[in-house]
Amino acid sequence: MQRRRILLAAGLSALAGAPAHSNNARPLRIVVPFAPGGSADIFPRLLAPRLSELLQRPVVVENRAGAGGRLGAELVARSAPDGNTIGVATVSTHAIGPAVAKRSNYDPITGFAPITCLVQVPNVLAVHPSVPAKDVKALIKLSRDPRRMLNYGSPGVGSLGHMMGELFKQATSTFMVHIPYSGGGPALQGAIAGQVQVIYDNLPGPLPHIKAGRLRALAVSWPQRIEGLDEVPTFKEIGVPTLNDPSWFGLVAPAGAPAEFVAAVREAASTALATPEIQSRITDLGGIAVGNQPAEFGRAIQSEFQKWRRVATAAKVSLDTV
Repeated sequence: MQRRRILLAAGLSALAGAPAHSNNARPLRIVVPFAPGGSADIFPRLLAPRLSELLQRPVVVENRAGAGGRLGAELVARSAPDGNTIGVATVSTHAIGPAVAKRSNYDPITGFAPITCLVQVPNVLAVHPSVPAKDVKALIKLSRDPRRMLNYGSPGVGSLGHMMGELFKQATSTFMVHIPYSGGGPALQGAIAGQVQVIYDNLPGPLPHIKAGRLRALAVSWPQRIEGLDEVPTFKEIGVPTLNDPSWFGLVAPAGAPAEFVAAVREAASTALATPEIQSRITDLGGIAVGNQPAEFGRAIQSEFQKWRRVATAAKVSLDTV
């Protein structure tokens, strides 16, 4: 462990053009592009104390919410690649957001140096208990009934919940009315209250309400069925494999960040994720720790971006103004 800490410190000290140990005295800023309390905020705050210990420098988590995560992502992309700023990357900021806002002020591929994927979490399709569909097959039948008009809620136009709904409609030849809310919390509360009948979301948020019977889960985006929700099939099982990809939360640096810095942060993050207490907490939140290599994470970002760009084009969803 001591040798690993020495190597991490050495990597940070080798930043181009910087005197030895100069950056270690400055805090490492982790920009979270969403408000406090959500999954994108929980995971970096969970890791921050351990990262600080391993990197031997202060680590500060800073929330910069707005525009579906695009404001925070743009801040990271425009930051100096000096080893003092990194950001949290999500499916929303690095795939869906740029796919629906082609005039975005950052490029999700060339504007960042991928560091690592921290955590993957399942997504879930859930309905209010008043919906008479006990499975996805029944939901599809209801959505095709001209006497009914099903709707689904999301955190807003161009959000993950919105685009999952669009992909579901494309994959199943169905129709539901999209009801955008002002954020993930209000959308979830709307589903619990029955204001909307269907919701697509990261599992950690709806999970307590599913267990309490306030929502009924019909399918999950995960490689296999989830412990505790054994009766809920995966999207792949029900014949909608394009929706079976989980959500992820990772770390990126501004493009041009020194390779030594990226490698050091990735090593520290991987080590932190292996801590039993942190692994236990991630499991409790319904996720799994990843900690992969930068190149692998970069390929995942590119693949996800291409996927959601196709969905956005087919659904004619765009946030661009004329």
